[in-house]
Amino acid sequence: MMRAHADFGRVAVVMGGTSRERQVSLWSGAAVLEALQSLGINAFALDGIPALLAAVHMKQLDRVFIILHGPGGEDGTLQGALEAMQVPYTGSGVLASALGMDKIRSKQIWQQLGLSTAEFCIVSASDTALSLQENFGLPMVIKPSQEGSTFGITLARTFEQLESGLKIARDIGGEILAERLIEGDEYTIAVLDSFDGNGAQALPVIHIVPKQLFYDFDAKYISDSTEYRIPSGLNTDAETAMKALALRAFDALGAKGWARIDVMIDSQTGAQYLLEANTAPGMTGHSLVPKAAQSVGIGFPELCQRILLSSLASEHVLAPIAQPQSAQNLAGTSCERN
Repeated sequence: MMRAHADFGRVAVVMGGTSRERQVSLWSGAAVLEALQSLGINAFALDGIPALLAAVHMKQLDRVFIILHGPGGEDGTLQGALEAMQVPYTGSGVLASALGMDKIRSKQIWQQLGLSTAEFCIVSASDTALSLQENFGLPMVIKPSQEGSTFGITLARTFEQLESGLKIARDIGGEILAERLIEGDEYTIAVLDSFDGNGAQALPVIHIVPKQLFYDFDAKYISDSTEYRIPSGLNTDAETAMKALALRAFDALGAKGWARIDVMIDSQTGAQYLLEANTAPGMTGHSLVPKAAQSVGIGFPELCQRILLSSLASEHVLAPIAQPQSAQNLAGTSCERN
């Protein structure tokens, strides 16, 4: 659904910022800005939250296209500030953004709702590589809970890799997640709100095939050797099930506007496991949401305008989330096996 350019007014595309994903955000923001301007939309760039807040104070904008990645821009912080100042913005609201950025809490919610995600635990300050190996077992993935673009992630198949991964994650700071390593193929599903009252739609599944063993930062944003297969190669039933899983994961977090949901398939069992949700995913030349959209005839400028439509809602209505009866009911609260 296309809208008159005047509906949007002055659009600030906020990018850059100070997170570890600054460069990715700048690449994404430049692409979004060019696309919006190509449509005749009155869009301009702002680098980081202080510049954005100053522009709001000076009444220089009417709405915000959020393409800040990582903490500060993707975790509900910016969304809360904009809601307090009654400035419309793209994408998910405060709670959904915070949950999507927090790998631990999003996985806890998915498990409570019966959505499949890899077995995991929260690494405590007292946990050592030895205690993790004894209580949780190898192989595992060590992840900072609130980072994106694979920053700080280690695939630990050996004790030495586990030791190194713990140090890397602890140097970054914040909570740490230990997750069972799923041996298999990685897929991603872009989700777009339809804006016609019919809810969100899942775009075609993309099968990610990196040349190296791990789909890391270089494979995502630098290397041209990574394959992105559309069609995914899955049979119809498996692709349909994966789309449904992605939509349920999107709805469970109360996400709005758009997102990208990452999934693994266990090569031994064929089971599908949710990895994480991205509520402000990349929009670079290597990014996956534009590739999925293009596969169904949605060009990049139209995709950006569809995302911008999410800012026209007068408020972000967050979907209710099932709450556990007690903290003991939350999965992943201990790295000790029962």
